[in-house]
Amino acid sequence: MAAQNTGNGAYWREHLKLLGILLVIWFTVSFGAGILFAEPLNQFHLFGFKLGFWFAQQGSIFVFVALIFVYAALMRRLDKKHGVED
Repeated sequence: MAAQNTGNGAYWREHLKLLGILLVIWFTVSFGAGILFAEPLNQFHLFGFKLGFWFAQQGSIFVFVALIFVYAALMRRLDKKHGVED
């Protein structure tokens, strides 16, 4: 294991910024597209289903799983940048 430099303030600022951005995306897709904007989105169809319904039932789950992979990739890059990699 490499020596960890977790006391670096820049690392934690970037980490929290990344988390904030991904949480906003997650909230917007799950709550916004699935609940708040469901009626306007229902004017469009995806795979034969109304888009608002699709986001509420399936789309938010797909986006959440994609965000997990994006988070892992971006954290790997951030760790390398700050010398905190395993």
